[in-house]
Amino acid sequence: QVQLVESGGGLVQAGGSLRLSCAASGRTFNMYAMGWFRQAPGKEREFVAAISRGGAMEYYADSVKGRFTISRDNAKNTVYLQMKSLKPEDTAVYYCGATLRVISAAQAMGVIGYDYWGQGTQVTVSS
Repeated sequence: QVQLVESGGGLVQAGGSLRLSCAASGRTFNMYAMGWFRQAPGKEREFVAAISRGGAMEYYADSVKGRFTISRDNAKNTVYLQMKSLKPEDTAVYYCGATLRVISAAQAMGVIGYDYWGQGTQVTVSS
């Protein structure tokens, strides 16, 4: 079982940048596919980005393509989400998820594709 801890959230003005981190416990981090999701008040958790075990494959929601970049450092057991050109509609609690299962690209974009979740980090973008 893996434990996930997100950090890096905060308050930023529209157009600004933030980098979120998700640190994972254990020595098998490179066996997990990882994803970032977000949940705004009153809304369902939605897909943001995902990355394969070795980092070769990346997937993004249309709403963040060209602005967000997911990456991972398997030596540090950490996955990152670099967010640029932030908009007020990016305001949400951001969660990272992990799975050992072999999942398709479509599954990687769904909450059901992940078995482990962190507690989340708040991102607030002011206009």
